[in-house]
Amino acid sequence: MTQNTTREIASQPEVWRRALDLEVAGLPAPGERVAVVGCGTSWFMAQSYAVLRERAGHGLTDAFTATEFPAGRDYDRIVTISRSGTTTEIIDLLAATTTPSLLITAVGGGPAAAHADAEIVLDFADEESVVQTRFATTALLVLRASIEGDLGAVVADAEAALTAPVKDSWVAADQITFLGTGWTIGLAHEAALKLRESSQSWTESYPAMEYRHGPVAIAQPGRVVWVFGEVPSGLADDVAATGAELVTSDLDPMAHLVLLHRLAVARAEARGLDPDRPRSLSRSVILSATDG
Repeated sequence: MTQNTTREIASQPEVWRRALDLEVAGLPAPGERVAVVGCGTSWFMAQSYAVLRERAGHGLTDAFTATEFPAGRDYDRIVTISRSGTTTEIIDLLAATTTPSLLITAVGGGPAAAHADAEIVLDFADEESVVQTRFATTALLVLRASIEGDLGAVVADAEAALTAPVKDSWVAADQITFLGTGWTIGLAHEAALKLRESSQSWTESYPAMEYRHGPVAIAQPGRVVWVFGEVPSGLADDVAATGAELVTSDLDPMAHLVLLHRLAVARAEARGLDPDRPRSLSRSVILSATDG
């Protein structure tokens, strides 16, 4: 069980290093108004990149899932992320727009690429697994490196995440809530999705400062609150008062997501599930003409 998923998770530091050596073209220039679009995991990577780009002063950057893209809004460039390059909603968006566009994908020359003005192919990060891990993180790494430059320390943290302990209490927890701030909110949403996909777990995700505006009500002993990045002042005390376990890390938040990937496998195996074969999911969502 889990041979593909486990191998792909473990390969992330190596794949990230290769990505950092790429010479890529078509990425947004500073000052451009940009929309970043994806579905599922790719949407959450888009959210993280959008915050990073705006906070770096590179220009207005919005993130959308493909079906909610505001077609009448003016952008200088659209960046789309699709592992397979076959996602129906992404193809439809690219085919309908006249805005300069970029596709980031693992499979070059696919149906979506036919409608994009530029393509970044991360074929070495492609996956056999249905559940995405290394392609998504590699795509975000490429986008992040275009803003921050050298990310060698992030790769080193990912290596550390591969040997960090996965606690039994995390594997056994009956509920996990993921929190983030700024660009790590997208990582929190992705972590929650990863556990739902791979282990059918009850997970939730929020901006960290929203946690005390209601979601804290479900916290109790045997449950986990997992924070990516900075922990807002007072939050640790509030979680402790509920009896829930707070999980934080000094690792870069993307490396902390690698640790979460390992937890996803462990929780699936503990439940007798195989994350290589998630229930009701396929590698790409291709809609028929009769689907919404």
